[in-house]
Amino acid sequence: MNQPTQSCPSAATTLFNLPDYRVISVVHDRDASIRVVTVASDFPAACPGCAVLASRVHSRRIQRVRDILVAGRVRLMWAKRRLFCDETLCVRKTFSESTPQVPRFARSTARLKETLKNAVIDSGRAASEVATAFGVSWWLVNTVVVAAAAALPSVDLLAPARLGIDEHRYRSVRWLQDQQSKKWTRYEPWMSTIVDVDTGQVLGIVDGRDSRGIGAWLKARPTAWLSCIETVGIDPSAAFRKALRENLPDAAVSVDHFHLVLLANDMLTQVRQRVSREQNGRRGLKTDKAWAHRLLLLRGYDTLSDAGKKRLDDVFATDDPSQELVAAWGVKEALRLMLSATNPASVEDRKIFFERQVKAAAMKETDRLLATVTKWWPEIQTLLATRVTTAKVEAANTMIKNIKRIARGFRNPTNYQSRILLRSAARTVA
Repeated sequence: MNQPTQSCPSAATTLFNLPDYRVISVVHDRDASIRVVTVASDFPAACPGCAVLASRVHSRRIQRVRDILVAGRVRLMWAKRRLFCDETLCVRKTFSESTPQVPRFARSTARLKETLKNAVIDSGRAASEVATAFGVSWWLVNTVVVAAAAALPSVDLLAPARLGIDEHRYRSVRWLQDQQSKKWTRYEPWMSTIVDVDTGQVLGIVDGRDSRGIGAWLKARPTAWLSCIETVGIDPSAAFRKALRENLPDAAVSVDHFHLVLLANDMLTQVRQRVSREQNGRRGLKTDKAWAHRLLLLRGYDTLSDAGKKRLDDVFATDDPSQELVAAWGVKEALRLMLSATNPASVEDRKIFFERQVKAAAMKETDRLLATVTKWWPEIQTLLATRVTTAKVEAANTMIKNIKRIARGFRNPTNYQSRILLRSAARTVA
């Protein structure tokens, strides 16, 4: 049987598996590493000045190239050719060859850079750990990650319909002293995250948590991109709402369900603490049922077991002679009931019931909660109609916390944002 004639690579070349290269020698170094001398496959190289193919070899030199681990630490040496340019009009007389794996001016293979990026982004390892494992510098790993983040598709090419915005703390609290007045000022370095609610991908990260940062980011987007936004989910932040009203006037704003319930739970906690101080002249102790079951008070009544409901009744019977605690608890449950409404008719009925509960409670804490609900009622109506929340944003914030924890914090915002954008893009694709 006739078979086509083709070159058969050596076993070392096959095992080393570096595209466009063949192995000509393998030796063991004194430092227990393996030295691999390779040469590029014989294919014509084009002059970078005139693009004319060249084949005449001027000389060869040995260049060390960083590469991945292959059965241990490998020292890769490339027998690099320098070629003559046969074009008489070209100012370049000679040039060095390059390959897709090792482009011009490169000292690392493309597969090493890809492996470093995957180790940091996909595996979630710290850049310093990856650098130690592969025997390269932290600067190389960081440069690869930042370059990969810069190569991500532009946000303007996407067409999200629903956004979510939330803030997170970039670094720990710092105290800065004014050199003239010698006055110390508390500085909290916050950043705001913009997320596509449908995919969970982080689209942007801006400094601060005021309207200026979000507004500047939205102003940088094209008009067609902004016109696609239908709904934006936020927490009860006046700064975020101001930025959206100025830059996305046609988009509906939805306030997050979790943060509303959190406000009600905070109100209930404040009432419990005040009642304990007024009745006992002290804060709550573990011998007080209201303090011992303080987390039970924050649970939804419909999620409690029969034993839990009995313990709740004991709290109100024992530690609430003024009936203020049960009244505040009723306001909290009325708000939860209102937020669970699914049709417009029931929303209005439950809102009236909530207002009636607040009026019957007649406490400053519950009145403050009602004022907040009234102020954010248009956004609450959007929430009930669209059910757009910041859940995907909170998931992104959890991912960001893990990135900061692994890296032991960041000082450079560019490096910080690069890892967040790459990690988010990788999770979205997966």
